[in-house]
Amino acid sequence: MAGLLSGLSEIGLGGLENMEVYEQPEDKEAEKQAEEKPEVKEETFLFDKSYECPVCYQGFKAKTVRSGKLRSLGTDRDLRPLYDQMEPLKYDVVICPHCGYAALTRFFGGLTAGQIKAIKENISANFHPVEEEKETYTYEEALYRYKLCLANTIVKHGKVSEKAYICLKAGWLLRSMGENLDPAVEDYNKKIQEIKEQEKDFLKNALDGLINARQTESYPICGMDEVTLEYLIAVLAMEFEKYDISSRLIYNILNTPTVNNRIKDKAREVKDELLQQMGKK
Repeated sequence: MAGLLSGLSEIGLGGLENMEVYEQPEDKEAEKQAEEKPEVKEETFLFDKSYECPVCYQGFKAKTVRSGKLRSLGTDRDLRPLYDQMEPLKYDVVICPHCGYAALTRFFGGLTAGQIKAIKENISANFHPVEEEKETYTYEEALYRYKLCLANTIVKHGKVSEKAYICLKAGWLLRSMGENLDPAVEDYNKKIQEIKEQEKDFLKNALDGLINARQTESYPICGMDEVTLEYLIAVLAMEFEKYDISSRLIYNILNTPTVNNRIKDKAREVKDELLQQMGKK
C-alpha cells in the first residue's frame, strides 16, 4: 500500500516519501535525555558576609548561604533539613582566620571576658592563621570546621546545649557526606563505615547533651521549643536503643492537647517504629 507521501518523487522529493507522520515517543525522550542540563555551581548559593571577631577584633569575611535560593526537600526523622543542589550545613561554622575563634553562626557573638581569655590562651596561642580564599568547602574541610568549633566551645565553657547542637549538626553533616560519597572512590566501603561511625559518635554526644540541657536550661534551647526538643531527643534515644526515654517523651507529646498536628503525626510514626524495634528485643 502506498504511503501517505507517495508521489512526491514526481516533483523531486522522493527522499521524503517514507517519513513518519508522527515522531516516535522514544525518539523524543532520547532527544530530551541528550539535552545538556545547565550545571548549577555551589558557589552561586553563597556570598561573603563580613564579621568582626569578638576575640581579636579583626575583620574578615566568611562564606554564607543565600537561604532564599535553596529549595527545601523536607527533613529526616531527626529533623535534619534537606535541600536540593547543595548542603548548607557545610557553611554554618564561622572561623576567624586570624585567631582561630570558631562558632556556629547562631552563637558567634556575645562572649564574656573570661571566655575571650580562655580562647586566647588555649586556641589563639597555638593557632596558625589561615587565609579564607576558597570558593566552596569540601565535606572534609567542613568537618574540620565543626571540630574546631566544638573545641572552642569546650574551651570557653559554653552551654551544654551549644555543644550538643554542634555535635548534632556535625552528625548531620557526616550523614550528608556519606550520601554524597562517590561509589567509585577507592576503599568506598571502608570510608562509608568510618563516616557512619563518626556520625554515630557525634549524634550520641548530641543526645547526651540535649538530655542534660533539657533538665538544666530554659527554653528556647538552640531555637527549639519544649515539644520540638522532646521529639528530637525521642528520635535520637530510639536510635541508640534508649527506649525508656524515647517512649516516655513520645507518649508525652501524643497526650498533650496543645501540640500541633504536624508534630503529632511525626510522633506517631516514631511510636510505630519504636514499638517495632522493642518487639524485636
